[in-house]
Formats: sequence, C-alpha cells, structure tokens
Amino acid sequence: MPAKKTVKAAEKETEVKVEKKPAAKKTTTAKKAAPAKKAATAKTAAKKAVKVEAEKAVETTETKKPAAKKTAAKKTAAAAKKPAAKKATAAKKPAAKKTTVKKVAKPQVVKKTVKDYEDVINWKKGEAHAMDWLYIEINANDLLTEVEAGVDNLETTCQAILNCMLEGDGFIVEPAEENKVSDKLTVRYYCDNLSEDRRKYFDVL
Repeated sequence: MPAKKTVKAAEKETEVKVEKKPAAKKTTTAKKAAPAKKAATAKTAAKKAVKVEAEKAVETTETKKPAAKKTAAKKTAAAAKKPAAKKATAAKKPAAKKTTVKKVAKPQVVKKTVKDYEDVINWKKGEAHAMDWLYIEINANDLLTEVEAGVDNLETTCQAILNCMLEGDGFIVEPAEENKVSDKLTVRYYCDNLSEDRRKYFDVL
C-alpha cells in the first residue's frame, strides 16, 4: 500500500502540475507561432518576386516600344526617298526632248550673192562667144533653179541679170514691177562683141 500523502505534499504536487501546464501551452503556442511566421515571410517573399517580375515585364515592353518607333521612322524615311527618285527621273525626261529638238534643227543655208550670179552669167556669155553664138537668153527662174534650187533668192538673181546687160542687149520679158524682180524676167544678151568698150545698158538710157 502506498503511503498516504500529506496535505502539504498534495498541494505541492498540484502547484507543480499547474506550473507545468502553462509551460506546455507556451511551447505549443510558440511552435504554432513559428510556422505562421514562416508562412507570412513566404507570402511576402512571393509578393516581392511577383513585383520584380512585373517590373521586368514593364521594362521589356518599354524597351520594345522605342525599337518599334525606330523601325517606323526608317520606313517613313524610305517612303520619303522614293518620290524624290521619281521626281529626278521625271525632271531628266524634258532635257532629253530638248536635245532631240536641237538635232532636228535645219542647218542655215548660205545664199549666193549678186557677184556670184554675175560670174555665172558672164561665164555663159563667154562660152557662147567661143561657140560663135550671136546671143543667149537667160530667164530669172531658170537661172535661180540652176544655181541654187529651192532657195528663195530671186531678188539677187534678177539684180545680177540687170547688172550684166550691156549696150544692145534687150528684154524678152520685162516685168511691170519697178524693180523688175520677177521669175518671168528674161533678157537677151548679144555675145558677138564682148568688148569692155560696150557701155552698160542703163547708162545709155
């Protein structure tokens, strides 16, 4: 049989038990508090990681936007250059037309002078004299066609025909015009005597 405990001993045991119970509760609460703190720290760490990732995503998007702007600027610059090239080609075309016009331009015709026609008439008179011909007849239009066909130089031709007339020569066809310029002007030159002593036709009148 166990010995009976005294009242004091029983009180002591109860006090010890009472003191032990709160200690046990503290340890359990401490143990429970420790996992709760760990969970809280884990949540804050997760939140920080999410924020960091979000900031990185924002930075990447911001860095991509300037690149897109640069490419757009390049495209606009390239598009602006194309019309300039077209204008340059369009501006060159009229220059080519001007050069073709200059090439087609007709060369300037040098007309014969009165002295040139006088030499031709005197040569014809000398040839007729050598062949013992009494006279020759020269028409203005025929002479002009013979010397320079297609050239408008009738006035010079008629002036040379009149200058070569000597005393005794005469008109076959005398134009009504005062200056006697006509394609119908026709003169008969006597070639039997071509002496320098013969006076000019208009000096005798």
